[in-house]
Amino acid sequence: MRTAIVHDWLVTLAGAERVLEAIYEIYPSPIFTLVADRKALKDSIFRDARIHTSFIQRFPKAKEKYRNYLPLFPLAIEQFDLSDYDLIISSSYAVAKGVITNSNQVHICYCHTPIRYAWDMYHLYLRQSGLDKKIIKGLIAKIILHYMRLWDYATSNRVDYFLANSKYTARRIKRVYGRDATVIYPPVEVDRFEVNTKKEDFYLTVSRIVPYKRVDIIIDAFSQIKDRRLIVIGDGPDLKKIKGRANKNIEFLGRQPFDIVKDYMRRARALVFCAEEEFGIVPVEAQACGTPVIALGRGGVRETVIENKTGIFFYGQSPKDIIEAIKAFERKEDRFDPYEIRKNVEFFSKKRFKRELKEFIEKIYL
Repeated sequence: MRTAIVHDWLVTLAGAERVLEAIYEIYPSPIFTLVADRKALKDSIFRDARIHTSFIQRFPKAKEKYRNYLPLFPLAIEQFDLSDYDLIISSSYAVAKGVITNSNQVHICYCHTPIRYAWDMYHLYLRQSGLDKKIIKGLIAKIILHYMRLWDYATSNRVDYFLANSKYTARRIKRVYGRDATVIYPPVEVDRFEVNTKKEDFYLTVSRIVPYKRVDIIIDAFSQIKDRRLIVIGDGPDLKKIKGRANKNIEFLGRQPFDIVKDYMRRARALVFCAEEEFGIVPVEAQACGTPVIALGRGGVRETVIENKTGIFFYGQSPKDIIEAIKAFERKEDRFDPYEIRKNVEFFSKKRFKRELKEFIEKIYL
């Protein structure tokens, strides 16, 4: 079975790339992607992979500013010639599912999300980027995103089978594309984390600093409760902006290697998570350390956190909601058993993901 893997862009190693890694371990096949950064991949499983990139790779600053070429994404992804392959597996949160295949091929899409900024987060994206107040630039952005919605919906019929990373995502796939999806939860390497029962007096958030992660709200909350310490791990385009609004009780560590992240996760009183994610790997990793989660009660986190047993939910994205949730957590902090928290997430293993994906594909071909 000749297999090809398609991924949107391969310039960093985040949650979607962990899924890609597990897929690649089962099917070590050529990878087709819009843009790749070999330097960022040098210590990963992809260092020797056969990676095919699109014409966008040759554009100025494509590895860092690839999002600037958004209008060209549909055209670029359609230029890949996959006619020599029997099985196409796309790992898609933007345009990867839009590759052109033929009737003799099977295309399975592991959908992390329908394009966020074109669908659910359309108005939020315009507002946070200031485009809603710019007449000409705003109009151009709206036209581009309208085109992206039309293309995204039309290309959903190029997929034979949809896989979703959560029930939440499966519902979104049904609503946006009108297609059913089988849920296979993404791989989390829970075996790389160990429980720590001795928690220290600080809270933690681990995230890329981009608008939809809403780290700014967490910063505003802790700037108001100055007697609580917050550690922020992660970087991104909004890091400088949110640093400027932070109080002295908030410490920014930037991007850190795995061992440092794990160490802070094991020692934190709780992880604070404010994004509406389709799944959310970070809250699962925190629980693997026996660390409770204080999270926005929307999205995939509702499937990985048990309220009042492994974490606390808040339901509005405001500093006030987070502050109230922290106080509610502290009133019942002694009730959270680190080993019970760990037990809750042992299901979300990499071994389980690989087994379920392989069984799904083999069932299609039997």
